[in-house]
Amino acid sequence: GNVDTAIQRFEECCEAQQHWKQFHHMCYWELMWCFTYKGQWKMAYFYADLLSKENSWSKATYIYMKAAYLSMFGKEDYKPFGDDEVELFRAVPGLKLKIAGKSLPTEKFAIRKSRRYLSPKPISLPIPALEMMYIWNGYAVIGKQPELTDGILGIITKAEEMLEKGPENEYSVDDECLVKLLKGLCLKYLGRVQEAEENFRSIFSNEKKIKYDHYLIPNALLELALLFMEQGRNEEAVKLLETAKQNYKNYSMESRTHFRIQAAILQAKSSLENGNRSMVSSVS
Repeated sequence: GNVDTAIQRFEECCEAQQHWKQFHHMCYWELMWCFTYKGQWKMAYFYADLLSKENSWSKATYIYMKAAYLSMFGKEDYKPFGDDEVELFRAVPGLKLKIAGKSLPTEKFAIRKSRRYLSPKPISLPIPALEMMYIWNGYAVIGKQPELTDGILGIITKAEEMLEKGPENEYSVDDECLVKLLKGLCLKYLGRVQEAEENFRSIFSNEKKIKYDHYLIPNALLELALLFMEQGRNEEAVKLLETAKQNYKNYSMESRTHFRIQAAILQAKSSLENGNRSMVSSVS
């Protein structure tokens, strides 16, 4: 969770190792996320741009992240890069790469999210950099530093206010539910448990209204279950996890979510068994 020290170490690694470019690229990737955690969009963009020019792992992901960071700038912020986020988002679907006949899950996600920019008058994604940060498990990192979590929560809250003030559109419910998911995570890590639970619950109460981002429902169930587990509510958690596992298919980043669900189920059931053993031993 010590992001500033991590940035220093990654920069030192880049300076010390001049010949192995792949090593540089791994450091660039980590530096991109470190600056994302700090809300420093220009620096995050800088490393996404380097990756898009130097590394071929996933051009679609790198270009998507460049566009995502540009879209996080305020209207009054100066953008010195010469790129336009709408044009970058529109370029993403054409950059899809197949490895052994299959697309990378993160590319599929980026392409799905970018498609809304293909219309003549696109409706912007609310906080795409912070959404991708969730996909890459970034909230668990900032959760160890309350000041970082509070900073990200402030950005999410502003996005929520903008959505509330803006006109209704076909993406409104999806965008509002995304904001609730990310807000709930920040609130959880800040110890505001009741508020976190309310945000997670509001997502599956809107399940039938979600049009595109169906991944939000199983992930909201997962995050609420993890919240319950921290409170020792393991039986409730297992029910939510089984619902998330059995009732939802063919959504974005499904394999990643299933892996997390299965790990949580094993942990919750283990806690229940250990608790039952403790009860038996205390009775005997």
